[in-house]
Amino acid sequence: MISMSIEDNKSIVRRFFELGPSKGDMNAANELLAPGFALHVPLPCSPGVQGIDEVIFACRAAFEGLQVTVEDMVAENDRVAARFTARGIHKGPFMGLPPTGKPIVMTGMEIFRLEDGKIAELWG
Repeated sequence: MISMSIEDNKSIVRRFFELGPSKGDMNAANELLAPGFALHVPLPCSPGVQGIDEVIFACRAAFEGLQVTVEDMVAENDRVAARFTARGIHKGPFMGLPPTGKPIVMTGMEIFRLEDGKIAELWG
């Protein structure tokens, strides 16, 4: 078992947001996910790594220029909570909503559990 500091864990979560949602580099983002990664979201998606790929792909397809900014992080032991703001232009359908062409700003919160320097679970 690899011992990671709270700051290391926060850095991994921040990197995940930068690579996945903001840049769309899921190969690099998936390198930060543990084997057996578990995704807990109220969305119609596959489990695990495939599910997070589906969610991020759907968001990036719907919102042109998507940028996700981590606003706050709180960490304790193996958990990191991240409050974020997502911005983009609504150019494609999303969760049944037709594109509006308008700028969007969404805020959200996710909780991550890390294990051996990798993201093992995500609740969002």
